[in-house]
Amino acid sequence: MTMTFKTISNGEAVSIERIPHLSFDDFSTQAVNIVAGGGKVVQFFGFQTGDSLRLLAVLRTDALMAATCDAPEVYPSLTARCAPFHMFEREIAEQYGIRPEGHPWLKMVRYHANCRGVGDVFGNDYAEDIPGRYDYYSVAGDEIHEVAVGPVHAGVIEPGHFRFNCIGERVLNLEIQLGYQHRGVEDLLLSADAGRLPFIAENIAGDTSVGHSLCHAQAMEALSGIRTDDGAKLIRTIGLELERIANHVGDLGALSGDVAFLPPANYCGRMRGDFLNMSLLLCGNRFGKGLVRPGGVRFPMDDTNRRDLTDRISELKPQVEHTIDLLFSTSSVRSRFEGCGTVSRSDADKLGLVGPAGRACGNPYDGRRCFPTEHYDRLDIPENAESSGDVYARARVRADEVMQSMAIIESLLSDPVETEVIDVPGVSTLAPGSLVVTINEAWRGELSHCVLTDDAGGICRYKIKDPSFHNWNGLSMSLRNTGISDFPLNNKSYNLSYCGFDL
Repeated sequence: MTMTFKTISNGEAVSIERIPHLSFDDFSTQAVNIVAGGGKVVQFFGFQTGDSLRLLAVLRTDALMAATCDAPEVYPSLTARCAPFHMFEREIAEQYGIRPEGHPWLKMVRYHANCRGVGDVFGNDYAEDIPGRYDYYSVAGDEIHEVAVGPVHAGVIEPGHFRFNCIGERVLNLEIQLGYQHRGVEDLLLSADAGRLPFIAENIAGDTSVGHSLCHAQAMEALSGIRTDDGAKLIRTIGLELERIANHVGDLGALSGDVAFLPPANYCGRMRGDFLNMSLLLCGNRFGKGLVRPGGVRFPMDDTNRRDLTDRISELKPQVEHTIDLLFSTSSVRSRFEGCGTVSRSDADKLGLVGPAGRACGNPYDGRRCFPTEHYDRLDIPENAESSGDVYARARVRADEVMQSMAIIESLLSDPVETEVIDVPGVSTLAPGSLVVTINEAWRGELSHCVLTDDAGGICRYKIKDPSFHNWNGLSMSLRNTGISDFPLNNKSYNLSYCGFDL
């Protein structure tokens, strides 16, 4: 009887021996069939076990499924049969030098230090190269011109290169090149002392500190058998929702500024600061750093905190509501947002778009509802799906989520669960030979950490997938047949992370 992908639970440690080890043909056929049938790729990466290299895939439908196989040096590309494997196969080729034959667009992702020696996969010039030094995709024609932007930008912004092929003002193709600040985070998580891991995790992407630290803490808790109490779960949920609100409000203001409608831009800029200050009240840091740790949280919540947070939410809620109404009721704003940078539901599924970018294209998936952790299993998370797939839809999803997240925080602050005493025991010995996958809905979308331990209980592979890993190609798709002057507006409607992608 042929083995199949095994169903696993979000945030549950599983013995690696219990994960089916398939032949490559069975592995690839089943993985492609699951994703082609509506499933999604959560994780797909390589890992070393003994002297052999294996591939691990974690897929999701209404459940999580995992399987492994031995990694061949050359194999028929899964992407050639099923597009959502695209970025994952490029990353595997870069890290381990194995070639996915027939991959439609095989190029470097992050220019890993250990990519040296994989010239046979990418061409000898790649093996010792830096990001962007290769022949970009180009369109030929007398009236075609290219516009190159970055990697050094005019403002205080992280590095990334954008190469536009245009005919007049119309963009035919946008190629996005990242990898300029590859920091080796995944390798650092293998070599750093255990006490440093939470600090590294919460700094993977500074605007997603709570999301990344929560994924890390849940993985460590699962592998060490630590259970968190209800009070810690409640505070963690509030922290994640405050992070969502602050970023969404900031982005709505930036979108308003991009279409020169300054009143909402100014209001949102001030209110973003108000929400960041609520995180400061919660844990002493405006970006939520230091709040979440394996075993719980570092700061309790007393009645004074509850009262102050409740009062601030009550004061800000009508202000946010009025600002959102002003933004979306203004005809000049609607005329710029609607029909700008449209991505179809079909293309969004092929690209694997997640979070507001995916929901704006009609995919209602939300990790808080589908794979709930912390306090989310007690909450009613609505389906915030829009169908137009344009800037308007991406902005509308954010606005709806802001109002819903404020209501969530209000309900949590009224919850009588005890939060006076929070114990953070720290990480003890990790379960040997185990695997854990954690998923949380960060403000940009599905965020996942996957941790594997060796026979001695040491971490042998730590894989991070930020939602920007899926969504950068969505921005590229949004620019097709769009005026190049609309790039800033589309770019802000996604507001993706360079460092979350580059790792």
